[in-house]
Amino acid sequence: MQKLLKMGLFSTFLAGMAFANSAMAESLTIATVNNGDMVVMQKLSSQFTAETGIDLSWVVLEENVLNQRVTTDVATGSGQFDVVTIGAYTTPIWGRLGWLTELNDLGPDYDTDDVLPTVKTALSVDGKMYASPFYAESSFTFYRKNLFEKAGLTMPEQPTYAQIAEFAAKVNDKANGVYGICLRGKAGVGENVSYLGAVINTFGGRWFDESWKPELNSEPWKKAVGFYVDLLQKYGPPGASSNGFNENLALFSTGHCAMWIDATVAAGMLFDPKKSSVSKDVGYVQSPLQDHAEGARSFWSWGLGIPASSKKVELAKRFIVWATSKDYIKRVAASEGWVAIPPGTRFSTYKLPEYLAAAPFAEPTLKAILSVDTTEPNYRPVPYIGAHYVVIPEFQAIGSTLGQMIAGALTGGSTVDEALDQAQSSTERMMQQAGYYNN
Repeated sequence: MQKLLKMGLFSTFLAGMAFANSAMAESLTIATVNNGDMVVMQKLSSQFTAETGIDLSWVVLEENVLNQRVTTDVATGSGQFDVVTIGAYTTPIWGRLGWLTELNDLGPDYDTDDVLPTVKTALSVDGKMYASPFYAESSFTFYRKNLFEKAGLTMPEQPTYAQIAEFAAKVNDKANGVYGICLRGKAGVGENVSYLGAVINTFGGRWFDESWKPELNSEPWKKAVGFYVDLLQKYGPPGASSNGFNENLALFSTGHCAMWIDATVAAGMLFDPKKSSVSKDVGYVQSPLQDHAEGARSFWSWGLGIPASSKKVELAKRFIVWATSKDYIKRVAASEGWVAIPPGTRFSTYKLPEYLAAAPFAEPTLKAILSVDTTEPNYRPVPYIGAHYVVIPEFQAIGSTLGQMIAGALTGGSTVDEALDQAQSSTERMMQQAGYYNN
């Protein structure tokens, strides 16, 4: 009897352990960037848990920190994260290295054919998708219509950077806390380098020639970066070298910027009266050109991917389908309003009459995204693909170093020529050590 009792207790113990392990398995750890759309995703995710019983643990980080944490986790295969927010630069590199799980089998309800081809291409390798797009963006020139009207200015549908400089001088009103222009100045691949990549292209520069030799201190680069530094030093806010996307969004939405050139995704926040005190005065046109149209628009997509090290792939896929589906768009609309939905990923979004009525920027955003060709990012032949970035593993380090050098020039710690000469030397060493070319 005692033996049977012990056996019964042992069986109960094993059953309890199995139940505990099962309960523990029904959870996911998600790493994401602290952008507004991702914050809304975290807010609404309680609905996913209520529907599925899957608990979610969130790690929400600033972009530069996110890149470092997720890269370390995925590269070492530590399996800390089950779902990661991953961008258009990293996805094809990690997909090719086998660090991500293929996402070509997300089920019929996902409707892969509805995803914009520009976005799908950017998040794929050899036709296989490795991240599902959460939102995508190109770039706009945002401006305050009331300030332009007061100054007697008319913003053209396609401004040049020369015109932008003229406008910034005329609407600059530092005495009243209104700055002629706000631009990303914070050092980082996803910050100042992200913005400057498109500026370099339209000024005639390229990252590498056909033989992979760096061109970071070429005359087009000096002209482009010199223009940017001069513009921000004269007409930008104080401490511009500390301002990234989120900081400039806060400045513009509270009335401190007359112009801001940045991601189209910001339109949803700037036009939202709950988030922007200038929502009624926001104007937008395409991002500026200078010497060349090719590559003048930036492109980016944040997607959700599954590290190959995750032990919860099927659960992770369920969350990704939920967060990147047509239905999720409607969930955000119900919670935050149509103007706030994550844009740029699906054709069906741009057929929703409620969205088109609420978001005057919707169709221009779609046009801008579809006009970008990440396979031909420059008007001259180049050996790389990308948009304002270069899809090679070394670009993360190259961009980080360059971002620091340019931020130093912006603060007056060096000249533009000195900054670019240092960046050129550093990039030459990296590329030679990686075997791209020999001197």
